[in-house]
Amino acid sequence: MSKVLDEVLTANQTYAADFGDKGKLPMPPGRRFAILTCMDARLDPAKYAGLAEGDAHVIRNAGGRASDDAIRSLVISYKLLGTREWFVIHHTDCGMETFTDDVMRKLLRGSLKTASVDANGWHDPGGVGSHEGEHISWLTISNLEKSVVEDVERIRRLPLVPGEIPIYGYIYDVRSGRLVEVPEATAAGVAR
Repeated sequence: MSKVLDEVLTANQTYAADFGDKGKLPMPPGRRFAILTCMDARLDPAKYAGLAEGDAHVIRNAGGRASDDAIRSLVISYKLLGTREWFVIHHTDCGMETFTDDVMRKLLRGSLKTASVDANGWHDPGGVGSHEGEHISWLTISNLEKSVVEDVERIRRLPLVPGEIPIYGYIYDVRSGRLVEVPEATAAGVAR
């Protein structure tokens, strides 16, 4: 057993021992909202948004981008589980700002091993790669504020998203822990 696996299973035993009434939480989120945010380990949506288990849906992916799958989750969150407000929250110092689609595709063609980065950019260790990365939009970020606006606008334009749902746009500052509104994004996501 790996050290990480052992640590996770031990932590789970401790958690489950004090689980109490959490097994009775209803499926719909109690506070009726959803957050789309990045998978970055420095972000803890439960802490920065004051959440307890059962409060909200948190959808995470690289960059917190409004990918097809993230939108699928948001629509299910509203249609079947009753969320009424959505947040799109990107963050400062995001890894998705450090490369482009072309860089990612090149790295994957070169090798499937973990790449490294330094002041000169990304480097591949070599080995066996794949061309399958050519078929994926990696949704990289060249301008942080603009990416939040783009994602809120994309969600708002979709015919599957009711106009009555407000969509708020924010950037989480990894240095201060603060949420900073992107006014253009929130304006684009205003409920109609």
